[in-house]
Amino acid sequence: MKATGIVRRIDDLGRVVIPKEIRRTMRIREGDPLEIFTDRDGEVIFKKYSPIGELSELAVTYCDVLVKSTEQTVIICDRDHCIAAAGIPKKEVLERRVTTTLEDVMEGRRIYTSDANRNDSFLALEGVNRPVTIAAPIISAGDIAGVVVFLGDDETTMPSPSDIKLATVAAGFLGKNMEEF
Repeated sequence: MKATGIVRRIDDLGRVVIPKEIRRTMRIREGDPLEIFTDRDGEVIFKKYSPIGELSELAVTYCDVLVKSTEQTVIICDRDHCIAAAGIPKKEVLERRVTTTLEDVMEGRRIYTSDANRNDSFLALEGVNRPVTIAAPIISAGDIAGVVVFLGDDETTMPSPSDIKLATVAAGFLGKNMEEF
């Protein structure tokens, strides 16, 4: 754990303000859920809560099935990080931050597909040089929870109609399972 040097007091209602610099760095937005942990040393730790993280085992299995069916690289991300992957070494992608462009795709709530006629390819994860061919936002109870992403080998990789359908079904399935959690 890294000390920031910032000290805040608790107000009379038990609230503490998380400094803007930390919220920006950690991508904590107004309304984001935070989990609270304590340890025996008296430390209180706030961690961004990822509802899709509760389904990480299911997400890993779904990635494996999609890779076997499509022979494409597949990752599943919550709103901030990659939580499951198949078709690529996991240590290259797990826990990597999503790019701001992928965040925008999620916020747009529409499926993205690459197209040879457009020049709008982008990367899904910081530090991973594999372009997105399909990005299907996972929506649960009306909220953006994450995204199912197919990655290409390069900008010339184009998704098939069945790949697009599979990504859409995967996102819908994961969103529905989150509602039941």
